[in-house]
Amino acid sequence: MRKFWLVNIVSLFLLLLLCMTGFINWLALPRGYGATQGFLLSLRHFLLGIHQWSATLFVTTIAIHIALHWGYIRANLKKKGL
Repeated sequence: MRKFWLVNIVSLFLLLLLCMTGFINWLALPRGYGATQGFLLSLRHFLLGIHQWSATLFVTTIAIHIALHWGYIRANLKKKGL
């Protein structure tokens, strides 16, 4: 039971991190490779790296989540005749 909660908390944290870094990159930070943007451009690239790694970890966490619930999923699919 504890590992279910842990996987849920980690996946929620990663989802929130994905949303936050995605929205900051999309709405707040400048795009392009102009040399005049300096710090904000390097912050954008840093956040893109965080966004990509958190996406990879999120997909892995969801795979673990599905594996932990596989018995429940299979039982419900059998009930529905699928």
